[in-house]
Amino acid sequence: MRRKLVLAVTAALALSGLVASATPAIAQAPPGATGNSATLSAPLGRTTALAAAPDISLTNIKAHLSQFQSIANANGGTRRSTTSGYTASVAYVEQKLQAAGYTTARVACTPGCTSGAGPNLIADWPGGDANQVIMSGAHLDSVSAGPGINDNGSGSSMLLEIALTLAAQRPTMTKHVRFGWWSDEEQGLLGSRAYVNSLSTTERAKIKQYLNYDMVGSPNGGYFINNITTTAAADLRAFYTNLGLQPEENTEGANRSDDASFRNAGIATSGVAAGASAVKTAAQASKWGGTSGRAYDSCYHRSCDTTANINDTVLDRAGDAAAYAIWTQAVGTPSSRDFSISATPSSGTVTAGQSVSTTIGTTTTAGTAQTVTFSSVAGLPSGATATFSPTSVTSGGSSTLSISTSASTPGGTYGLTVTGTGETATHTASYTLTVQGTGGTRTFRND
Repeated sequence: MRRKLVLAVTAALALSGLVASATPAIAQAPPGATGNSATLSAPLGRTTALAAAPDISLTNIKAHLSQFQSIANANGGTRRSTTSGYTASVAYVEQKLQAAGYTTARVACTPGCTSGAGPNLIADWPGGDANQVIMSGAHLDSVSAGPGINDNGSGSSMLLEIALTLAAQRPTMTKHVRFGWWSDEEQGLLGSRAYVNSLSTTERAKIKQYLNYDMVGSPNGGYFINNITTTAAADLRAFYTNLGLQPEENTEGANRSDDASFRNAGIATSGVAAGASAVKTAAQASKWGGTSGRAYDSCYHRSCDTTANINDTVLDRAGDAAAYAIWTQAVGTPSSRDFSISATPSSGTVTAGQSVSTTIGTTTTAGTAQTVTFSSVAGLPSGATATFSPTSVTSGGSSTLSISTSASTPGGTYGLTVTGTGETATHTASYTLTVQGTGGTRTFRND
């Protein structure tokens, strides 16, 4: 998170005499709520999306944090945007994303960035409506003074693990998902601003929502949401509210992180933070746990911002909230009702000019039964026709498919595809038809 001059004085006063120690206690989750999306204590408005949203592995997020710590240790204790520590951080994230199937691009941090600043990293997951982009981002750079594990290895690692989880699950996408890791944030939000400015008006308009994650594992942290009353914040607010956490507006971070670059360009924004140098109030400590009168992160912009400077509970909940927002906005939800169809027998032989039949059976595979209509048979040879009796059934029932050939139907083997259209889905079954006739035997496939 970028520090303004006036805030630097405030931070110095808040941090005076404070040294990071073990992670402080945070209020226990409500009964049945551990930060995992599957254990929320009460239903949200979008219960189907909630059920589909994955639990993001805290263990894996922390493994990424350890890698960033090692990178900083090997590069002078920092991952500042102009250093080899930042370049190595980009390479680590990029390699993980490419191996998972993402299309990645290193986008130069120009114009207006610090001389020598490394690139922004953009990752696109294939699929979804390219004209409706749901984007999430986090700055990848640290200040010169330290490795930047909470600020902002926490947001960067969390988003990386969400991206890898999406790739592993490969759900059906309704909207296009994009991730960004920003350079030069600590020098004035320069990387994200350069990226947004590089977009054409058309490309900006495609980004329907940008959610930002900056410092999401603060050791004495709280639960803050950017622009909490807006539509862009609705999913994050619902997730935290459902855990009984009573999230608050992120007033400390207003216009201090990369969401400002997008919001200033007219893009709807929100995001999550756990707090920086501001001091936790008694009321916040009462509802969230932790220590009142102490900074949310006493190691903010200091060398002690290491892997010891992370609150696991706060970080875990942020990861699940961010995933819930993406799955709700961009992932197709599986139907709660479905069926399958099959042909028995799956093949038959007929002499040209005669008929053959098979039974097209249906099975209810999820939810309640539904009406299935048989509309077509693809791959029929010339001179052949197909009829169904009946033309529609309730799933669990069956229909007789009759195939009639003419004397002129060529001999050969044909791969046919039978289509059944239901109320929630369309499925197919395969049938192999062999026609015996004069003029030799040929094989036809409806691939």
